[in-house]
Amino acid sequence: MRAAQYVRMSTEHQAYSLENQKDAIRAYAELMGYDIVATYADPGRSGLHMEGRPGLKKLLFDIEHGLADYETVVVYDVSRWGRFQSVDESASYEYRCQMAGVRIEFCAEQFANDGTVGSDVLKSIKRSMAAEYSRMLSQRVFSGQVRMARMGFHVGGIQGLGLRRLMVDQFGQPKLILARYEHKNFQTDRVIIVPGPPEEIATVRLIFRLFVRSRKSEPQIAKYLNDRGILNDFGRPWKTHSVRRVLTNEKYIGNNVWNRRCTKLKTKVAYNPPEQWVRADNAFEPIISRQLFDRAQQILKSLYLRMSDEEMLAALRKLHQRHGKLSWGIINAAPECPSAYRYSAHFGGLLGAYKLIGCLPPRKSYFIDIGARLKAIRHGALEDLKVAIEQAGGRASQDPETENIRINGESTVALAIARCRVSHCAFPRWSSRAVREAKSDIFVLIRMQPGNLTIRDYLIAPMNEIAGFKGDFHVNDGMKLDAFLFPSLDPLVALAERKFVGNAT
Repeated sequence: MRAAQYVRMSTEHQAYSLENQKDAIRAYAELMGYDIVATYADPGRSGLHMEGRPGLKKLLFDIEHGLADYETVVVYDVSRWGRFQSVDESASYEYRCQMAGVRIEFCAEQFANDGTVGSDVLKSIKRSMAAEYSRMLSQRVFSGQVRMARMGFHVGGIQGLGLRRLMVDQFGQPKLILARYEHKNFQTDRVIIVPGPPEEIATVRLIFRLFVRSRKSEPQIAKYLNDRGILNDFGRPWKTHSVRRVLTNEKYIGNNVWNRRCTKLKTKVAYNPPEQWVRADNAFEPIISRQLFDRAQQILKSLYLRMSDEEMLAALRKLHQRHGKLSWGIINAAPECPSAYRYSAHFGGLLGAYKLIGCLPPRKSYFIDIGARLKAIRHGALEDLKVAIEQAGGRASQDPETENIRINGESTVALAIARCRVSHCAFPRWSSRAVREAKSDIFVLIRMQPGNLTIRDYLIAPMNEIAGFKGDFHVNDGMKLDAFLFPSLDPLVALAERKFVGNAT
């Protein structure tokens, strides 16, 4: 019997976890008489949710689209399938496989996944145990982070312009200044905040002087810095909220403040009230005087009076009644309203605030929701592609302006996404202006299924093949798109491996 295997490990530090799982599955397959013909892997991937797990996504895609040439998928145990916080979510993915005629078997569990009452009960208990393990581990990690933060160590978050992270050993001796995306590698090491380059410190002090002494507003400060070619700590032009991030960062006066917001168990970001913040005053060397910082906070407090959510929505509702419409600029120009950034942070984006005051027509709200969902799917596909290329031994870099991905320093890839629309003849159709605007060697279009909830396939074609194309894709298109349609982004990964596959060349 032909079978596939699915393996997963949570972090990249578990060097032998995948091989151990494969060894156990191989022994099980020999015992059961299975021939393992396909492998799906998610190395260094959390099992808390489906996002960020390209291996499991491809497994489900192959099974549901009739591309699986096997009858069984063997997994090491229930926790490797996932530590989903809802046992129903874990069961739903297994059910989708079963409906397509593919069984899921767990080789390290003490029960046979045969659909009997006993196995279903044990499986449900195991799923609950897997979810509870993640919850308990999260709590232990959080407790340890709280202790480290109160001792003055940096345990997470962005340090800010003019500051750097210094790794020290268990005796407090300096070891290395960490660059962005670099982390300590020994559990006994710690990270503290130290002053950064003098030119960045000068920029921070300039922002405070312009705000407190020259009484420049945040937009005026952003324009002042941008006109002089000064970039923020992300290497980007300044905006109002990035100036405010500097003005409110207590690390500049030496205070370590942590847990302003949390994303426990990969949930949506939640902003904590001040009483839940973890503080350690005078933990770092300050680069701004406390007097200057306190004066800036007084000015900010007078400019942005603290309002409850109900008061914020009431002010926004009156603004909408006065103008008949709302936008980022209209909100920021209204002195009686908090900034658009605050509305976005409090209500999950401006769209959430608009919905709460009832100023969005249902049709417009529907399309905005689709746009936000497609944007998240496209971002996930970009991240999955970069990870897959690096795992295949290739190099993937992304242009921050165009978001194009460069593979091995040679070929550039532009990735767009198109929602599915049904024409009056009941044929699905996909449109994308990015076809005309893309400047790259290879163009990728993610085509969504009807309903725009799941990905249908990927159009992967060299730009010279679709040059001059208007951008509408029909099922019976005369361009013969079938030659360029793929169930996954594997041809691009093969390109990174120098294994040119089909029309991906």
